[in-house]
Amino acid sequence: MTEKFIPNKQALITLIAACLVVIISLGIRQTFGLFFFDFEVDLGCTQTEFGFAMGIQLLFWGLLGPIFGVITDKFSGRVAVFIGFLFYLAGIYYLNYGPNTGFWFTFDLGILIGIGLAATAISIPVSIVAKHFPLNSRTIATGIVTAAGSFGYFVSPMYTQFTLIEFGWNVTLVIFGAMIIVGLVISLFLSTPMQEIKKEENEQTAMEALKEAFTNKSFNYLTLGFFVCGWHIALVATHIPMHIRDKGLEDWTATAILALIGLFNVFGTLSSGYLSTRISKKKLLSAIYLLRGVSLIYFVFMPSNVVNSLIFGATFGYLWLSTVPPTNGIVGHIFGTKYISLLYGFVFLSHQVGSFLGAYLGGLFHDLYGSLDYAWYISIALSLFAGLIHLPIKEKAIERTQFA
Repeated sequence: MTEKFIPNKQALITLIAACLVVIISLGIRQTFGLFFFDFEVDLGCTQTEFGFAMGIQLLFWGLLGPIFGVITDKFSGRVAVFIGFLFYLAGIYYLNYGPNTGFWFTFDLGILIGIGLAATAISIPVSIVAKHFPLNSRTIATGIVTAAGSFGYFVSPMYTQFTLIEFGWNVTLVIFGAMIIVGLVISLFLSTPMQEIKKEENEQTAMEALKEAFTNKSFNYLTLGFFVCGWHIALVATHIPMHIRDKGLEDWTATAILALIGLFNVFGTLSSGYLSTRISKKKLLSAIYLLRGVSLIYFVFMPSNVVNSLIFGATFGYLWLSTVPPTNGIVGHIFGTKYISLLYGFVFLSHQVGSFLGAYLGGLFHDLYGSLDYAWYISIALSLFAGLIHLPIKEKAIERTQFA
């Protein structure tokens, strides 16, 4: 008997709410790179300082992910996301109205907003939705959530660039604050389903689940691969405006690249979610990372012009977050969904360590050498590494914990 894609009304409401949460959270996050030139003029911020603050943001996003995963698994998704949006709002508020230079710039943009992202961006909303859907449709559902975040990626750079030009960065942050308040309300509609768990599985503790995961080679390979995803995304999202200016192109080209990344990633994540139900997830991940390398090689070594930049935005965008459905799907398939928020939180922590290095080292390389060339070369090499590291993964459920 074929199961319905939407199991029940609760699953549908949670899916819609999760989509709206990531549209707001990731939509805002995608645009911070566009603020650099204003921060440089008004706050005296260097590329290294900006890259460091963005790297800290990404690192705290990852570090707090497992903690919010525990909150989600133990209490509920709405509690985790609501708390996260409060931190997000505080970061936006103090960046706008509080001390915002030196340490405080990193504290506001890096730590507070990073904590907020840990609960509101991809990992927690995706894990919440994963708990509502059976194995045969889980990656499609999580792909929909990821695609929603991509829609936020698509629209945010365009309206943010408009408001930055017309009203300035302070007013733009006020608009962001209003969006986050809406997110606080939406978070109340998230729910965690009641699950039927076998007695021996129900007795497994979080620490036992972590020990089981970290002694599993497939989990460790997956975690190493997601490090590369973080490096790629942070480097591009943070430093593409500076790279475009370095190449003598108009600033709108960077905005167009970021918008195209969002637009094409809608199709990429939906395709990835569907393909994850049809073919090997590990082989799909390997192909995605290798194709990222091809896109980067084209962007770096072809002539720097608008057409090639837009081609890069479209191709890299298609692969942008397409790693999320199969990565989350492998975690759920091997270990079940009881502790999926916690386990995926640790996989995502590796992603954010990569993000920190991509954002920080990109800025550092630029200040030291006057370009992002070395960062691009590392990105290409990492694509090859990630393409290979996923192949030894064994997509086999552990009987003791597989209950979904």
